[in-house]
Amino acid sequence: MAWIYLLLAGVFEIGFAIGLKYTDGFTRLWPSLGTGIAAAISLWLLTQALRTIPVGTAYAIWTGIGAVGVATLGMVLFSESASPARLACIALIIAGVVGLKLVSAS
Repeated sequence: MAWIYLLLAGVFEIGFAIGLKYTDGFTRLWPSLGTGIAAAISLWLLTQALRTIPVGTAYAIWTGIGAVGVATLGMVLFSESASPARLACIALIIAGVVGLKLVSAS
């Protein structure tokens, strides 16, 4: 169950980071509220995962999910660069996240 919590925490981390783009410096009420709620849910889910998963592993995976998700959505939603070098770096992050999962004791 801890790994499911961690995966969901990463998904809400993506929502939080992407939501920041829509808050316009926290001057827009609904995007700001949604962003704050996504952040709170993400952190709560991360704390639940930390009951079982070592903190170093959980934090690295949580930020990795967020980084890959935000970079990917940035390309899709905001026409950010999808250069081969950028895609290769995203692939390295994914490899690191998978590697941490595979070598984790929990």
